[in-house]
Amino acid sequence: MELAMIGFGRMGAGMTGRLTAAGHRVVVVDPAASVEAVASGGGEGPLPIEGIPDALEAPRVAWSMVPAGAVTEDVLSTLFATLSPDDVVVDGGNSNYRESQRHAAEAAERGIGFVDVGVSGGIWGRTEGFGLMVGGAAEPVAQVWPALETLAPAEGGLVHAGPSGAGHFVKMVHNGIEYGLMQAYAEGFEIMEASEFELDLGAVAEAWRHGTVIRSWLLDLAAAALQRDPGLSQLRGFVEDSGEGRWTIAQAIETDVPAPIITLSLLERLRSRQDESFTAKMVAALRREFGGHAVRPPE
Repeated sequence: MELAMIGFGRMGAGMTGRLTAAGHRVVVVDPAASVEAVASGGGEGPLPIEGIPDALEAPRVAWSMVPAGAVTEDVLSTLFATLSPDDVVVDGGNSNYRESQRHAAEAAERGIGFVDVGVSGGIWGRTEGFGLMVGGAAEPVAQVWPALETLAPAEGGLVHAGPSGAGHFVKMVHNGIEYGLMQAYAEGFEIMEASEFELDLGAVAEAWRHGTVIRSWLLDLAAAALQRDPGLSQLRGFVEDSGEGRWTIAQAIETDVPAPIITLSLLERLRSRQDESFTAKMVAALRREFGGHAVRPPE
């Protein structure tokens, strides 16, 4: 099949490469991408977004792979105004599922199909395949299914989760779980790093990768990171979040589901961004006031 890929960043470029390697035709829309980069990735272009109707045969498929929020809103509104009835728009970014439900309704008013796809796999997806969580009505999903099957791993990794919004909802929860898993690994490695033993954390991670109950792809990546930089001295412990953890926690609160692990893992990310915690200062001050406990002067 053929489609337009809007966004040629790490994910969009990897997806383009995987699609074109399997024989699909992909035209790229990204003003920041060079002709050489697009060609080396297997795509055609780059084209302006308004050029999609002339570049593809109807019914067309346009896949947005840009950051969630204002950028996605701009891209989708332009696509809805540019494409024709029976065309399909795919949002593969990490949009909030409520926004995807709204986008599906806006597309339907114009006779355009809409599919929301949660995509996991990162920079490894081009070779290993992307985990895909799909939301949307049966007809537009079927229209893009050949591309979805190509992007997914050889076995598994692809689910039509339900109606519009379901794909991004499942991806939201997926990322919330990811927060908790990464936090547990990180805490465990810090406990070992702070112990009386001079442990080779890279060797421990490598051993854990085989036969243990905590082996996983994240552990594979931890082992690789520790092999490259055993003390992680080349990076700062500043951890961003892209929103899905917050949305997962909000959903848990809305539905009265206790989710302490995911919640605390998000709060730990917030703490990582502080050079010094006023909260910790306040706790130290209170301990001094009520118990006469010693406090440390500023460095």
